[in-house]
Amino acid sequence: MKYALQYLRSAETICGLYDGSVPLAAFLKQYFQQHKKFGSKDRRYISQLCYSYYRLGRALTDLSFSERTRIALFLCLEEPGSWTEIITGDWLSQWDREAAKRFSFVREQYPSLSAETVFPCFDAISERFDKQPFVLSHFIQPDLFIRIRPGHEKTVRSQLAAADIAYREYPPNSLALPNASSIDKLLNIDQECVIQDLSSQRTGELLAKTESKTPLAVWDCCAASGGKSLLAWDTLHHPVQLTVSDLRASIIANLRKRFQAAGVQPRSIFTADLTQPVSLPQTFDLVICDAPCSGSGTWGRTPEQLFFFSREKILHYTGLQERITKNVLPYVKHNGYLLYITCSVFTAENEDIVARLEAGAMKTVDTVWLKGYSDRADSMFASLLQRMD
Repeated sequence: MKYALQYLRSAETICGLYDGSVPLAAFLKQYFQQHKKFGSKDRRYISQLCYSYYRLGRALTDLSFSERTRIALFLCLEEPGSWTEIITGDWLSQWDREAAKRFSFVREQYPSLSAETVFPCFDAISERFDKQPFVLSHFIQPDLFIRIRPGHEKTVRSQLAAADIAYREYPPNSLALPNASSIDKLLNIDQECVIQDLSSQRTGELLAKTESKTPLAVWDCCAASGGKSLLAWDTLHHPVQLTVSDLRASIIANLRKRFQAAGVQPRSIFTADLTQPVSLPQTFDLVICDAPCSGSGTWGRTPEQLFFFSREKILHYTGLQERITKNVLPYVKHNGYLLYITCSVFTAENEDIVARLEAGAMKTVDTVWLKGYSDRADSMFASLLQRMD
């Protein structure tokens, strides 16, 4: 590549300015808006270098930026592509498409490299996740996943075929697309399909265990983008009386627009700070609590967290989770369900929170550790509990 070394210097400048206080994607967008000399190809290559640099986490931080980035590229790419000006000599002859083999080769050169130094708080990861392949998955950009909504199966597949966009299928209605796929103008997002990670979609398997023969009163209490609300609407075969809340007014405004596009009509939608006690006029057959968390199962998409995340943040999130679950439990009906979900792999945010719920009035029906790293997807935790008092 003609400008590889220039791109490397630009990436070093950017990473020197970046402090992790905002998502890397947002920082890069702002930086390139202020430095308009970079064309679209320049921005793509420089961004690739920055993201690769952070995928090494806190490993090998004693090395220079250029050396560390050379190692990161070697670990992140299945083949050298355009980067042979940076990655040269013996390293090219040692290239292998398997990330584990590339990782082993680098460890021979740099023995201090390990899964523990790449992933922060490695010891806090649940034993139910296979730690080595999980950590190695962070050198691979996850795929883009969509869930086809009922009745649009034929349309979505035919549109993708017409645009020559390759995909993998996960029955019954999940598709994995290359991460850079542009589908916004090709498909009617939210009407025909929902952009939603594969593991997030698979929480629907627990939703199905709450089925009854009567309409379900469902509260999605930490709705965020509303993906779980749409999943419940489409997954539960009996009418859903949907209540939706979130802390942020801006999120609620976006949810209203999204639900309108999706043809979903919630019974109630409101803002609520669930770290404080709330007063609601009803109880629910099912409360979905997709709790705020570290997001440690999604850092393949935001690898800057591998570099900037600190252990203190786990305590912050477990505090939120404890308060939120305590405040929503009174609104779960007798024999009703709480579906507790995080996109974290840390025991403290998952099994430990469920253990506290079990110490009260809740009984676990089923728990799943969604190991997305085998499918180029996020990793998540979900536990379905039933109220027995």
